[in-house]
Amino acid sequence: MKSELIKPAHLARKAVVYIRQSTPHQVTNNQESLRFQYALRQRARELGWHESDIDVIDADLGLSGASVTQRSGFKELVGRVGLSEVGLILSIDVTRLARNCSDWYPLLDICGLRDCLIADRDGVYDPGSANGRLLLGLKGTISELELHTIRSRLTAGLLAKAERGELALSLPIGLMRDPSGVVVKDPDLAVQERLELVFQMFLKFHTVAKVMRLLNGRSLDLPRRDRHGDLCWTRATICSVAAILKNPAYAGAFVYGRTRMRTLARDGASRAKAPRPIEEWRIVVKDRYPAYVDWQTYEMIRNIIRDNRAEYMRNKTRGAPRDGDLLLHGIAWCARCGHKMYVRYKGGGQYVCNHLRSNEGLPACQYIRAARVDAVVADAFLTALAPAELDALSKARRAQQQVDTALRSSAERQLERKRYAAALAERQFNRVDPDNRLVAGELERRWEVALSELRAAEEALVQQSSPQTIGQMGIGKVLHGKVVSLAGRLPQIWADPATVDAQRKALLRCLVDKVVLDQGEHDVARVRIVWRGGAASDLEVKLKVNSVAKLTRGTEMRDRALDLARNGTPDDEIASTLTSEGHRSPNCENMVLPITVAQMRRSAGIRVTKPRNRWSHGFSLLSAQELAGRLDIPVNWIYVQIRQKRLLIDRQSNGAYLFQDTSSVLDAIKSLRNHTITSTSESVSLTRRGINMRNRWRGSTGAGRARLIGRVWPANFARLLLILCRFCFLEGALSGM
Repeated sequence: MKSELIKPAHLARKAVVYIRQSTPHQVTNNQESLRFQYALRQRARELGWHESDIDVIDADLGLSGASVTQRSGFKELVGRVGLSEVGLILSIDVTRLARNCSDWYPLLDICGLRDCLIADRDGVYDPGSANGRLLLGLKGTISELELHTIRSRLTAGLLAKAERGELALSLPIGLMRDPSGVVVKDPDLAVQERLELVFQMFLKFHTVAKVMRLLNGRSLDLPRRDRHGDLCWTRATICSVAAILKNPAYAGAFVYGRTRMRTLARDGASRAKAPRPIEEWRIVVKDRYPAYVDWQTYEMIRNIIRDNRAEYMRNKTRGAPRDGDLLLHGIAWCARCGHKMYVRYKGGGQYVCNHLRSNEGLPACQYIRAARVDAVVADAFLTALAPAELDALSKARRAQQQVDTALRSSAERQLERKRYAAALAERQFNRVDPDNRLVAGELERRWEVALSELRAAEEALVQQSSPQTIGQMGIGKVLHGKVVSLAGRLPQIWADPATVDAQRKALLRCLVDKVVLDQGEHDVARVRIVWRGGAASDLEVKLKVNSVAKLTRGTEMRDRALDLARNGTPDDEIASTLTSEGHRSPNCENMVLPITVAQMRRSAGIRVTKPRNRWSHGFSLLSAQELAGRLDIPVNWIYVQIRQKRLLIDRQSNGAYLFQDTSSVLDAIKSLRNHTITSTSESVSLTRRGINMRNRWRGSTGAGRARLIGRVWPANFARLLLILCRFCFLEGALSGM
């Protein structure tokens, strides 16, 4: 029946039938509604349009009308109306066009501006008239309200079922539903043991990457589901291991609302799923599924994984222990601004606070040399762990044995599975008709693949049983067993070259939560160790500085040294006196060097006039400064000759060089100064028993040069012998266990 609103100007343009259904399920199953919408072409013919002037837009089938973002058909319709190509829009009802007023009212405005009519099963409306816009506006508002009503009704029922833990969510590998709908563990023991092995190894190594590398190193695959839902075994990856460790279903918990939709930043319209923090999960029903680990262990695993992410500025995490000399990587904090400190290996290793410099353009808070700080923290850690050392090492050994047992059991299960697969392939090949070469060839290929995988699994199991493989994890079974048998051996393990830096850091983090550093104004840095549990220890570390003035007691030491020097006290005696009074040189930790005293004395203009007899063997000794003054040569020249090995002399325990005040020594140094001794082939060795002229052996010099070597007892030989004796004693003690 023709409407009075339809004018010849409308008939001169196109009539467009817009067809949409909300979901692909409706498109597949609600065929009657789809046929009813396509029948609107007949309605357009009844209103006066010819068949050639009727277009159908059905590009939005299976898309919701809640938004226009993904609906290309609706965008095409609006564009054609704006170009005055459309005289009538036909839809079964308003809900097919839009369920959002922000999309519906702009369409009404464009239709009213371009004189385009809108028709549904109830009638024809003119959006340009007041009555037509009122009716269409009410229908659009009701359509939007209807969408929210339907959604809230469905969501309420879904949440009610989820709160009881009865909502049928997809289950991870290792869990399945029996015919009655009850969730049980997978009856395949290989799947169960492999999942338990993943959790057990992570609780030992505390990093996902180490678990992945260990599984791949032992040729142990992980169970997965393919796209058809069938069980398959694939090589372990970081994502697959992390997915197992993070899934709360393995802790026996039903969880709904682990993700949320977020808008992507690149276009502002697309939306994607993003994980929620564990404290923001909507519904958590514990003890709903059979568990592989308990809930407390699962929470600990989540915290370890989160803490392993090195996001210092955003999450304040520590990061996983990594290789590197600096011990406090990830747990060092700045006492001045309260932010994390980075590590910098340039210049011998430093802890640097760059937060203010990076974010506000201000100078860096502080940087501290790492060597002495690490030594003090390590000593405090070993001291704190000493009372419980034996028990801790025994537990570590038991944990190691459990992991070894689990790895071997898992490998045996995998070998059993490979044997079954090879036997099945053999039976299938034997049952095929030999004349059917197409099928027989494929089955033969599958049998060969199964046999090769079986041989690889057998070789991997034999390799795991070898002594070299037994000690791969930790510091080794043999060394660990010896250490557990005795107490007080943890410092040896700590200093053992077999213990890598990552293992030391992991040991330290077992007790230490963080270390707060403050360089201080002078040569003493303040270190605050915050232990697990909240206890704290305050320590002081003496650092190297550039001058005496930067020492905490530098002024006091200088005044005291000058007073003794004015009284004629030798530099070495002044150094011994200052050391006994608790002073130290800028680059030494617990002693004052005579060279430091000499520098302070010379800067004050105090000269030594009388010679000093430093030995009791009848030799008068001269310092480098005194020797330079005696021979009228620069003192720096003497140090250059010593450094370049042209003047060989043993350094004293206090760091000074002492020369015999004899004519032979003075003549030898004069000869070296006057180039009488060839600088490239000969050198002067000054020892307690005389002077030796040493030829430096070079390939082009020949064997004709004389090489006079005195019987010299090196000053460091006794110390070296003592170290060797200690080493041999420790090796004998360990080998005798």
